[in-house]
Amino acid sequence: MIHALRALFVACLLFSHAASASDADVVALLTRQADAWDKAIVRKDADAVAANMAADFRQIRSNGSVADRAQFLEGILSPALTIDPYTIEGFDVRVYGDTALLSGTTRMTGREDGQAFATHYRYIDIYVRRGGKWQIVSVQITRIAE
Repeated sequence: MIHALRALFVACLLFSHAASASDADVVALLTRQADAWDKAIVRKDADAVAANMAADFRQIRSNGSVADRAQFLEGILSPALTIDPYTIEGFDVRVYGDTALLSGTTRMTGREDGQAFATHYRYIDIYVRRGGKWQIVSVQITRIAE
């Protein structure tokens, strides 16, 4: 009986270690994927931006309105919009099986219709793994008052 309990304990430890290593791998993958998406947005790489997004993507904008995938792509890739390179602060990834929540804050600057803009906001991106591929299904942003 003691040997069986010891074997069960060791198996649980190994499973726990494997699960955390797997989560660490997912966090590393999603960190790279989110960074690549941000850079694709800045350089207006339409194919790379769209490839990261699920067909049922939704964005909840800071004013509470909702944009679908086509509306988001039209806005973010508009020739009237130029986004300067930006960094994410306080980046965090939480994994729940085939769902992951990525969040942080950023200060974004650029030009829209020739007018300079500067925003500071907190965001949460929701990624889902379908068929072994992680894609973003939802983005919500909240402006941070200066």
